[in-house]
Amino acid sequence: MALWFETRASDSPWVDTVWTCTSERVAEMTSVAAVCWGLVFWELEGRAYASISGPETRTGTAPVPEGATFVGIEFAVGSQLRAVPTSALVDRGVELPDATHRTFRLDGLRWETPGPDDAEALVDRLVRAGAVVRDPLVAEVRRGHRPVVSERTVERRFRAATGLTQGAVRQIERVRKASALLAAGTPVADVVCGLEYFDEPHLAHALRRYVGRTARELREGTGGAIALALDQPTTS
Repeated sequence: MALWFETRASDSPWVDTVWTCTSERVAEMTSVAAVCWGLVFWELEGRAYASISGPETRTGTAPVPEGATFVGIEFAVGSQLRAVPTSALVDRGVELPDATHRTFRLDGLRWETPGPDDAEALVDRLVRAGAVVRDPLVAEVRRGHRPVVSERTVERRFRAATGLTQGAVRQIERVRKASALLAAGTPVADVVCGLEYFDEPHLAHALRRYVGRTARELREGTGGAIALALDQPTTS
């Protein structure tokens, strides 16, 4: 039994990653903390579905419909839907109505359902139509710039745009990177040092809270299916 994720980066400033997922005899998976919201499209038993996924602040368990195939678009931190604030999507998702194999409905309009290779084309259309927007201050902060406003204003606007604090985003991004390094065989001590964890128990606590795995489970690919691209199938 295994779950395979394939993820690619995007050259669009509006998109973080594009992913696909297939499974073989997997009933459920461990969901992992995430900082991005996204659009998810899947097919099951000849029927098409579409949904909005929100940022996740903790690990959990999610069902995996047997035989389903998924395509997902993770949007860059700071972008958001005009119709649904990202802050309203934290730790939840919204199923979109009237999805077909060719189109889905969002923000009062019908859009062409994308494949993994034309995700950016859909995003460009959403942006041009004003269905996806962003706070330029958040984009500036993410590039490492210091805006000429107070830190309190930055934090307020960051949280309004992302649903998360800057600190939470940093913690989640760091532990996801740590997970990928551990799965690739990087020694725990090197991960602790390279990502500036206080010590190994500090890393272990973050893994339990945000990923639901130990360093050994990530290294060995055990512990069950997990919603994280680790360049290896995860087995139960």
